[in-house]
Amino acid sequence: MKKFISCLLAGIMLTGLFTGCGSKDSENSLIVLNYGKYLDPEAIEMFEEETGIKVEYEEYVTPENMYTKYRAGAIDYDLICTSDYMVEKMIQEDQVQKINFDNIPLKNNLDSTYFEFSKSFDSENEYSIPYFFGTVGILYNKDMVDESKVDSWNILWDKDYAGQIIMADSVRDSFMVALKILGYSLNTTDETQWKEAQDLLLKQKPLVYSYLVDEAQDEMIGENAAMAVVYSGEAGYALEFNDKLAFSVPKEGSNMWIDSWFIPKSAKHKENAEKFLNFLCREDISMMNFDYVYYATPNVKTKEALEPEIQESPTIFPPKETLDNCEVLKPLDDASSTKLSILWKEIKAAD
Repeated sequence: MKKFISCLLAGIMLTGLFTGCGSKDSENSLIVLNYGKYLDPEAIEMFEEETGIKVEYEEYVTPENMYTKYRAGAIDYDLICTSDYMVEKMIQEDQVQKINFDNIPLKNNLDSTYFEFSKSFDSENEYSIPYFFGTVGILYNKDMVDESKVDSWNILWDKDYAGQIIMADSVRDSFMVALKILGYSLNTTDETQWKEAQDLLLKQKPLVYSYLVDEAQDEMIGENAAMAVVYSGEAGYALEFNDKLAFSVPKEGSNMWIDSWFIPKSAKHKENAEKFLNFLCREDISMMNFDYVYYATPNVKTKEALEPEIQESPTIFPPKETLDNCEVLKPLDDASSTKLSILWKEIKAAD
């Protein structure tokens, strides 16, 4: 869901810019946990200069990784950004504080449509604020793929593309693809349906070039694969670098995701967190982050300031008919999550 700077390089850059992620308690500090490459470092520097608040910034890879970091309790995070289903899980576990939106007047820059979508995991819009959104689909090379077939997830099982298919290195995203082919909800907890999906993914494995997340767009830009399952923002970014690439959200449906900010129970600097949220809603800062991440923003003022071809891009800003055919992920309970993870590990370990 991020730029293709390597995690190692990003870590070096962050070390140079920020103090790290200790648990030092100061009224002029803010400890933030976010996806990798999901916020322009210059924006953080601007916030520090404008407010005098020192930001301690840490990145993670997957929502599950975020949850593990938080639950370890070693750091008192003040503000976290993560995916919809993990926000819901944290709310269910009473690990989230209500946001005082009186302290975030620039919230009005955000399209209310995405607060409505957010009600699927934050029913009263009390605990979260949307940051970026999008879909999951197939990024493909038009010179290598039959475009008449990319409207279906089934193309990822086509033996004509053996060794040229990149699947998501993500249990929920890869199972989503198989479940949608089978006509099931991506939120099913039916173990028989999960097993059917696993069987389908095992049959596909000999055709798979690699299981990747951030690196998938690099491979597609470099024309090392014919197609890849990616987030729409990654697709939009890749299209800027290779005009042979295109993006499709298959007709069987997909995942409509919203990444949101929330203030965890561990927060010791809630007011600072709310100042930062208001800062992120500012049009110039939102634009900086859009340019850095290249995912669909809920910020109306930012979108209106974009060039028309970007505003109208169905890859970056999915049309209503695409979103209506998508589902938002729901959290799994611990037992279900463990069972699904075992099925995924069996796929990854299979010869």
